[in-house]
Amino acid sequence: MNKEEILQACFEFVHNRIKETTLAIESADNSLREDTKSSAGDKYETGREMIQQDLNRFQQQLTLAKEDLNILERITQTKSTPVVSLGSLIRTDKQNWYFVAVSIGKLSTYPNVYVISPQSPIGKLLLTKKVNEHVEFNRQSFILENIS
Repeated sequence: MNKEEILQACFEFVHNRIKETTLAIESADNSLREDTKSSAGDKYETGREMIQQDLNRFQQQLTLAKEDLNILERITQTKSTPVVSLGSLIRTDKQNWYFVAVSIGKLSTYPNVYVISPQSPIGKLLLTKKVNEHVEFNRQSFILENIS
């Protein structure tokens, strides 16, 4: 497993999220346009409001997914630093890996890899750490064995 493969898996995840959210927006938008006023006026207004709320939520999700895509595009695959920073792939003594990028969580294709945001609690804790440093998080401790 290497950083390029993990970065590619992150791109695929975010692209899928953008695609799914765009489809949800289109569906909600179609529902909003096709909704015709019935004799039950209050039900009509409530239904339209619920669809509008869904549409707003999907648009916010799309904005966040596009922001994640921008962050991923800033990560250089060859960049390696002695301290943890954006784009770092970290191996711990517990055989877990952390990729500092965007908030995705555990990757389905790599079960021991956690993709984390630098703004997350674990991300903030890992930033600026070096190899052989000890980290404690959620009552678990581990040592950073490698940073690439």
